[in-house]
Amino acid sequence: MNIAVLGAGNGGCAVAADMSLKGHNVTLIKTSNSMHNKNFEYLKKNNGKISLIEDNITKTTFIKTITTDLSLLSGSEVIIVYIQSSYHEQLIQKIIPYLRPEQILLFNPGYLSTALALKHNVRQDLIIAEAESSFIDCRIINPGTVKVSFRNKNNPIGIFPRNKKQKAIETLDKIGYPFSYLSSVVEAGLHNPNLIVHTVGAIMSIPRIEKTNGNYVMYHEVFTPSVWNILEKLDEEKINILKKLGFEPLAYVDACKARNSPNDARSAKEVFMWYALRPTAVPGPTEVDSRYISEDVPQGLVMLESLGLHLNIKTPVATALIEIANAALGRNLRKEGRTIEALGANNISRILEDN
Repeated sequence: MNIAVLGAGNGGCAVAADMSLKGHNVTLIKTSNSMHNKNFEYLKKNNGKISLIEDNITKTTFIKTITTDLSLLSGSEVIIVYIQSSYHEQLIQKIIPYLRPEQILLFNPGYLSTALALKHNVRQDLIIAEAESSFIDCRIINPGTVKVSFRNKNNPIGIFPRNKKQKAIETLDKIGYPFSYLSSVVEAGLHNPNLIVHTVGAIMSIPRIEKTNGNYVMYHEVFTPSVWNILEKLDEEKINILKKLGFEPLAYVDACKARNSPNDARSAKEVFMWYALRPTAVPGPTEVDSRYISEDVPQGLVMLESLGLHLNIKTPVATALIEIANAALGRNLRKEGRTIEALGANNISRILEDN
């Protein structure tokens, strides 16, 4: 298959390499100069040569095309967006001229980016998909080398519109990842694990992040019993919104188990704790103003709070975490966030009515 990956960071490079190893023709497109420039220059100079290290085994492949040219999207059957969700709206506006009929535009993850695509009038014959979380946990450790720490055993995907779902499934299943399919992109957006675990974990870690000067692994330290109580209260707010919208009231830990270890006999919480305490857990966050807060609070918590206000559902924990993040970073994250107004109430209604 011809597949384009938008975003040449950790996840984008890992998935581009992995799909190349699976035999796909992959176009990796860097969308900004903000990060990972040395790695991208290495890939360009070495004909896309990249190595994946996983379970102490190194596999090397060549990504077919390394570029910054967005027009090359036109030749792809599937376009996977692997940039921070804070920049999805800007990217959508840039790629609209290069989208063609029946392509699949997959946000990984999405935070309801389908609404932003509708807001900017993407072509009606486009298929939009959203994943709950990245297929592969990884980090670029050297230019041209990515170390994999974990792969999801299951990757839930939402599809819009519903009448294109079967076609999307037939196409996406050819990629070679273990996908399952949700009833809506709304479920994918609200089950983005970063909404719950990154926000609570990073905000409650602020002193440790600063005290350790970045030598810190959030997953190893922060989820003590008291912090876990906060996480469950936030998750309860998310569940109440899912119920009000007519979706299955799935808890964070259950969604986590379904992705990470669906056949595990242990409880969902035990699976999460196993996942969190892995020795290969990705280090970080290394600074307070990181994507764990500066992305997942405005794009995730602000969206949750706004949906709660719209549905008359109280979200006191989400609101409190937003206020703490605002104070810590010294800026108003709601202004940067995915409110109902920013996403467009009509666009959200279109998505809900499609179910």
